[in-house]
Amino acid sequence: MATAHADLLALGVDDAQASLWLGDVQRWLTEGNAATCWRELTAHHLTPSVPFAIHQRLYQHVFEAWPITAGPPPAWLPTARDERESRVAQLLRTHAVRTVDALHALSVNDPEAFWRHALADLGIVFAKPPHRIVDLKDGTENARWLPEAQLSIIDSCLRGQPQSAAIVWQSPGQPLVTVTYAQLQTQVANIAAALRAHGLGEGDAVAINMPMIAESVSLYLGIVAAGMVVVSIADSMAPAEVATRLRLSGAKAIFTVGVVDRGGKRLALYEKVLQAAPPQAVVLQSQGVALRAGDVTWESFLANAPASAPLAPVVGSPDRVTNILFSSGTTGEPKAIPWTQLAPIKCAMDGAYHLDITPGDVVAWPTNLGWMMGPWLIYATLINQGTIALFNDAPTTRAFGEFIADARVNVLGVVPSIVKTWRSDDRMVGLDWSSLKCLGSTGEASNADDYLYLMMLAHYRPVIEYCGGTEIGGGYITGTLLQPASPATFTTPALGSRFVLLDEHGEPTNNGEVFLVPPTLGYSQKLLNRDHHQVYFEGTPTGPAGEPLRRHGDQIEQLPGGFYRAHGRIDDTMNLGGIKVSSAEIERVLEGVHGVSRAAAIAVSPPGGGPSLLVVFVVATEPADALKPRLQEAIKTQLNPLFRIHDVVALAHMPVTASNKIMRRELRARYVAP
Repeated sequence: MATAHADLLALGVDDAQASLWLGDVQRWLTEGNAATCWRELTAHHLTPSVPFAIHQRLYQHVFEAWPITAGPPPAWLPTARDERESRVAQLLRTHAVRTVDALHALSVNDPEAFWRHALADLGIVFAKPPHRIVDLKDGTENARWLPEAQLSIIDSCLRGQPQSAAIVWQSPGQPLVTVTYAQLQTQVANIAAALRAHGLGEGDAVAINMPMIAESVSLYLGIVAAGMVVVSIADSMAPAEVATRLRLSGAKAIFTVGVVDRGGKRLALYEKVLQAAPPQAVVLQSQGVALRAGDVTWESFLANAPASAPLAPVVGSPDRVTNILFSSGTTGEPKAIPWTQLAPIKCAMDGAYHLDITPGDVVAWPTNLGWMMGPWLIYATLINQGTIALFNDAPTTRAFGEFIADARVNVLGVVPSIVKTWRSDDRMVGLDWSSLKCLGSTGEASNADDYLYLMMLAHYRPVIEYCGGTEIGGGYITGTLLQPASPATFTTPALGSRFVLLDEHGEPTNNGEVFLVPPTLGYSQKLLNRDHHQVYFEGTPTGPAGEPLRRHGDQIEQLPGGFYRAHGRIDDTMNLGGIKVSSAEIERVLEGVHGVSRAAAIAVSPPGGGPSLLVVFVVATEPADALKPRLQEAIKTQLNPLFRIHDVVALAHMPVTASNKIMRRELRARYVAP
């Protein structure tokens, strides 16, 4: 107690205040345990206006005797409201089970019961309902979900009350703008009709390379409603990467914008897209932009739609392809992953029971349609009759934080690198984020101190970690509002999903590679440019009960107390700034830089955990310091400007196998941070 008192004084707390806080801590510890003491302390004394260093020191003091066998100390406990009103709590009562563990077991052992109720609860609209949930006659790898059903997932997205907000958006310095469900439905109908009038037909691929703005949402839904296929391309991608995605998808048109204003910088996006030699482009915000012959403005495109076009979404089977997304593998070319009408159901289920998205909730998740969280945000929010919150600028600015407060956001998603930026100068301190009921985090491994800070900003609401992938339509490990939240940890496999952790010998372990256990609704079953079985199933070990396993590539550690922690990728892919990229993609670019004869890229975890750092090894004719700016510029212009090189290490010889493959595991083992 004396040490904690002295530390608080050193942090600027006056003697009377320190004595009051520590006296209350002693009393609450006597009356309960450390977890309930921390809950009382954050409810009565520790507001976001108190410097974070004081929060950290008191967190350490409260939990200094916390037993290791209990797992990492929780910074949040479920409230009475969560135990009574959260959707996962209601689901427990429906299925007459008492714990999340029991609910998860039911979801994977009795998918018929679990999914039949979930489909009804989510309000999935069928033109022809399924007679059963899953058909396994061709094995778990080739499971047929909702066989013989017919639907358009768009009908499930537009069930919200006509005058309720479907989208709320804002540009910096401008007022909030609301799009109602009725307005969104009209926009979707007009876009679907305009696509047909434009000469596009069912099954045609249509690319979107735009920032996440309100028109992006209506355009995405309009393409799917017309029975066409969205091709997702991130607006940060270099022209070569855009060209690859257009080629793999066979896109017949592309939608983009003239310029993008982001973080005080202006990007001529249309000009960059033209460098990819795209098909015909439809250009939004085209004022002052000279269009290529044959390209048209957004206004001209919409003018082709019949007046008052009715919305009549194209109905098809659950496995009808609606979206082509891309994800890195262990080779240079990205995997082209088709999303069917099943993936949106997976998104909506995860959003409902893990993030507690309910009708009327406002959901913000800075993302882009080029990454899976863009479509995820649309489906998880709209199917659950919520409101998508979009801010037309960088999420690292204080203006974004003001938007979260003004829009009264209830669920806020982040990636860890955003939180680290917020923490660097306390730019979000002093904002009213009291409307938040939870936060979500995905994309990369998080840092416990950064996430205690994030919880502080949100008045100590939980962070629901969410880890999965494009190819599985959502998450496989996450949390709920019925389980304690410890910063940078998970608490449960996602409902309907199973995984096992195996060591390099294929034996069960508490810290190893993730292998998924099929079947799970929403997981991919084919790739456009690879052999799906070969990528995910060939050569995998069997599970503890002899079950077939699906390769995934993450490294997860199971901790005491029912918690899990992510340790990034175990294969040759990495997450940088929330974006998955393969070592091979980066190395291909680096080896094109003059003076570099061989390059290897690895991801390393910083001390204390958190977002991965990109470290590059080179065999080159120039010193590493001289090469680094040129290597960074090559990545910026040819791959993605969001990928930042942390360190460059020069080698005389690259460690390789007998077949000349780079031994990246050896490089990771030998790397010592400067």
